[in-house]
Amino acid sequence: MAGEAHHSDRTLAAARRVLQDQRAGGRRRSIGRGSAELKTRHYTAKLTRIVVTVVGIVLAAMIAGLVIDGIGFTGLFVTALAILAAVAVFGRYPRLKPPPQARLNEGDARTMVARTELWLESQRPALPAPAVELVDRIGVQLDALGLQLEGIGDQPATVEVRKLVGEHLPEMISTYRRIPSHLRHEQRGDGRTPDQQLTEGLGKISGEIDQITRQLAAGDLDNLAVRGRFLDYKYGGALEDGTERPA
Repeated sequence: MAGEAHHSDRTLAAARRVLQDQRAGGRRRSIGRGSAELKTRHYTAKLTRIVVTVVGIVLAAMIAGLVIDGIGFTGLFVTALAILAAVAVFGRYPRLKPPPQARLNEGDARTMVARTELWLESQRPALPAPAVELVDRIGVQLDALGLQLEGIGDQPATVEVRKLVGEHLPEMISTYRRIPSHLRHEQRGDGRTPDQQLTEGLGKISGEIDQITRQLAAGDLDNLAVRGRFLDYKYGGALEDGTERPA
């Protein structure tokens, strides 16, 4: 009973935090350094396009003024409108889109982590409050794991870990999202709701990432290889038909 009460308190606290965030306009911070870097590059490219376009418009107006001996008030007005239009268009487009799920595990470890973090951020609004809290925690964990995987390279053990992060984790969330929203709160045969199954599954993955990080820090690649095969079995069909594979 005490454990259930504690779990309920945590769930309510997480729900209150998410509600407060939504009232404030939603949480826009990045869950990890990888996704933050992708956003920074995206917005830097946007700013560069705006600056180049504005400079081009101003230069064109100056050249036109020299050729026709002044552009007058009308020319200045048109130039100002062109600058405003350029800022409005390039400030809004192109938008930063989450990467396709099928491409999350592509590229080097840093790319995989950054894409997965960005994809997880895009899924947060559709997740229950406790799961959002776990996604934020996993984002921090992925930063450390990505750096460790970069230093080791694509060994058999790390390939399995990449599958956990780049395939099994997103597939668990995608499977949950395919469940109709009105069924996510109904208890299944084991007495748990899909919301609870997702939260527990994310909690287990968070715990596994923590253990993997510790093993990598200790250089224990043999044990990591064994854990990788176990993870592939355990999470390969996570939430399939609303259930996990047996432990």
